[in-house]
Amino acid sequence: MLTPLLAALLLLQQPSFRTIAIDERLAADARLAVGDTLLVSAQPGGSGDTVIVSAIVKRGADPADIARSEYQVRLHLDHLQKLAGYGDRVDRFAVATRGPEATERALSDINSAAFGFEAHRSRDIAVGTSRTFQVVSRFHKAIGVITIVASAIFLLCIMLLKVEERRRDVAALRLMGISRRTVVTAIVTEAALLALVGSALGVGVGFLSARFINWYYQGVYRTPLLFSIITPDIVTLAVILSLVLGIGAGLLASLRLVRTPPLTLFGR
Repeated sequence: MLTPLLAALLLLQQPSFRTIAIDERLAADARLAVGDTLLVSAQPGGSGDTVIVSAIVKRGADPADIARSEYQVRLHLDHLQKLAGYGDRVDRFAVATRGPEATERALSDINSAAFGFEAHRSRDIAVGTSRTFQVVSRFHKAIGVITIVASAIFLLCIMLLKVEERRRDVAALRLMGISRRTVVTAIVTEAALLALVGSALGVGVGFLSARFINWYYQGVYRTPLLFSIITPDIVTLAVILSLVLGIGAGLLASLRLVRTPPLTLFGR
């Protein structure tokens, strides 16, 4: 049995290794766990340092990481400088500021400090690195506009056919003394109710589709990034657009029908 003094001496004699943190994708692919010993080097197969995995970091929801599909390893700054042989130099670093005025002063001071320094706002860098996603977003908006226009034309045709099928019922109501306004109100109300039911079903399908898309692509790319989002603004826009198109189609179809004489609707 080891005495406390002997155990302490043995711990002092053991080599002390630096610690690193790796991302969860690297840990899963290489089957690594906290406490494993690794050899890191600047060049493949070259001499390096023995390190111990001290943490496994969860990947952030960054769209830029999906395109690169790279593994991430985090080291202490002095350890990274020694390993890379880069000296006291950095390619870029981030500075947190307090408010827009402090940001403007920091930009001015850094850019005027010396030749070769160039400071940018983080949002400007984000915009510059996400141009591909902006193109995809515009493409989706174009598809959405085309879909809305096509669906509006299709909805109007369906409403015209449905109302045309009820021409004898409308003619009977007109001959019974029911006013045109009442007939139009009834048809528009029915179209509005159908639009509400359709928008509710559409929102439900959208939520299920978004959950499936996120589940599938998050598993493929192993990222917490959300690929499909259903926000309250989107739901509100969809419901309002559905109501406007439904009421508009019902109004046009009903006006076309009530302006026709009742006997003509009967085919006489």
